[in-house]
Amino acid sequence: MDMEIISQLILAAFLGALIGLEREIKRKEAGLQTYSLVALGTCLFTIISFELFNLFLFKSGLSFDPSRIIQAIAIGIGFIGAGVIFRQPSGIIGLTTAAGLWTTAAIGIAVGVKLYFLAFFTTFLALFILAGFGLLEEKFFKE
Repeated sequence: MDMEIISQLILAAFLGALIGLEREIKRKEAGLQTYSLVALGTCLFTIISFELFNLFLFKSGLSFDPSRIIQAIAIGIGFIGAGVIFRQPSGIIGLTTAAGLWTTAAIGIAVGVKLYFLAFFTTFLALFILAGFGLLEEKFFKE
């Protein structure tokens, strides 16, 4: 079981790094390290919450719901996201970074609950959105 958990953590960090690499290429402040750490941390929180759930499963008088940890992650990442959004005279910056961090957190959670296909698919969909739609925006919507 320990090797499986280590593999989950490595996978989460790797998937986060893929998204972070795209952000590094675009020279964004939150990049490889930030996205890797968000995915790694959320995966770890998720694994811990399910391990605690299993630990308390047959204890009488105790109630433990791992979904509360996932809810707390979503709220916490929202605070991080809010910290990267800024209003500039040229417009609002950091909104895509915030959304990317939020999505990366969800990927970490998916790995933590062993929904590997969902995590991979979401990672590549996020990369398509960031890279592909980014090119479309630059070509058709930027001055």
